[in-house]
Amino acid sequence: MSAYLILKWLHVLMAIVAVGANITYGVWLARAAREPQHLPFVLRGVKVLDDRVANPAYGLLFLTGMATAGVGRIPITTPWVLTGLILWIVLVVIAAAGYTPTLRRQIRALDGGSPDSPEYRRLSARATSLGIVLLVIALLIVLVMVTKPALWG
Repeated sequence: MSAYLILKWLHVLMAIVAVGANITYGVWLARAAREPQHLPFVLRGVKVLDDRVANPAYGLLFLTGMATAGVGRIPITTPWVLTGLILWIVLVVIAAAGYTPTLRRQIRALDGGSPDSPEYRRLSARATSLGIVLLVIALLIVLVMVTKPALWG
C-alpha cells in the first residue's frame, strides 16, 4: 500500500470522525431539550466531544489533507482543493470564534440559572444557528472533496 493511499485513508477517517461527532450534537441536545434535568450533562458531553474528538480530527484533516496533496503531487491551487481549504478555514474561524465560546457561555449560563432563563435561551439559539452553519459548511467540504467538480478541472 502506498503512502498516498494511507494518507488518503487517514484523511477520510478524520472526516468521518469530525463530521460524525458534530452530527451527534443535535441528537444529544434534542433529547436533552425533552428532559432538561439532563441538559447540564449533555452540554458538558458535547463540549468534551467538541474539544477532544471533533476539533482534533479537524486539525488532523488539515495535516493529512496537506500531506496527501504533497505526496500525490496535487497542487493546493487545484480549484476543488483550494475551495475545500477555504471552506475549512471559514469553518475553523466560525467554530473557534463563535461556537466554542458560545457553548462555554451556555454551560455557565445553565450553571447559574435554568434552561428557561433569557440568557440561556439566547445562547442556545445562537449555538443552534452556529451549529447548523458549521454543519452545512462541513457537508459542503465533503461534497467538494468527494465530487471534485468536473467544471473545476
